Amino acid sequence: EHSHEHGHHHHAAPADIDRILDHLPVPEAVRENAKAVYRRIADAEAAAHGVPVTEIHFHEVGALDAVADVTGVCLALHLLGAERITASPVHVGSGQVRCAHGIMPVPAPATAHLLRGVPCYGGEIRGELCTPTGAALLAHFAASFGPQPLMTLEATGVGVGRKEFPAANCVRALLGESGQAGREEITELVCHIDDSTAEALAYACETLMAQGALDVTTAPIVMKKGRAAAALTVLCRPADEERLARAVLRETSTLGVRARRCARYVLTPSCRTVETAFGPIAMKRGEGFGICKEKPEYGDAAAAARRCGVPFQTVWEAAVKAAAEQEAPRG
Repeated sequence: EHSHEHGHHHHAAPADIDRILDHLPVPEAVRENAKAVYRRIADAEAAAHGVPVTEIHFHEVGALDAVADVTGVCLALHLLGAERITASPVHVGSGQVRCAHGIMPVPAPATAHLLRGVPCYGGEIRGELCTPTGAALLAHFAASFGPQPLMTLEATGVGVGRKEFPAANCVRALLGESGQAGREEITELVCHIDDSTAEALAYACETLMAQGALDVTTAPIVMKKGRAAAALTVLCRPADEERLARAVLRETSTLGVRARRCARYVLTPSCRTVETAFGPIAMKRGEGFGICKEKPEYGDAAAAARRCGVPFQTVWEAAVKAAAEQEAPRG
């Protein structure tokens, strides 16, 4: 990202930036993305100054090295060919920053405008951690913001800044293959238990989850001679079958465990974070086969409800509404 304190200030109008980009030897898609990023910056600067876009003159972001930064990011993403980009919530920093317009609060007005609809937060680190250039790139390219989605990592990249902060001054990019919706194999371990207390069975279920089971359920059943019992079902990956079968034998009173391989159809899981009046709430999503399902993460919603002293359903509905509003494409 381009620092507000960087030198070589070169004032340029949006038309000047377009002319520079038009003469760069880059693919047309890269040129159009770079122009779109600068249009976002121009709109933000115009809103911050209360003037038409045609009267905007870039200062730091108009410097030739900033044009190279923006175009370089656009070119890098073009060469990587990522189908979807997810970013973490944006740490904007805190305090004040000196720029061409004087001393400004962090985030700077243009940065704040560019981050509309984007989850962001401050903190104890003093300084500008996200500039208008960085905010515009994130807003333009990121399809969602939240925790790292399920993916098989293929490559990583790290960029380190010169300034020293209490936390590492770096940006990291991860490239990988996301999980695909489709058919997969899973193991189902089943046993019937008629000589265990409810407490012992609950403890066994917690232990099995902690040891890597994908899911553990119990259901009431009636066995021979009318005896009340419980059916314990453990779902796990085929590679974990024997280990978890041994765990069932060890943690419960059963003398045997049935194992069967099953095929299951799954949606691609992912997670993003939405901002609500009660704080950030993670949203769990599943996509595939033309289907999309999403719901708030229970733990986040429950914690927010306790922290804010409001009903759980109030937080839940606020998260669902925020997710629907964030899903709308940003201009």
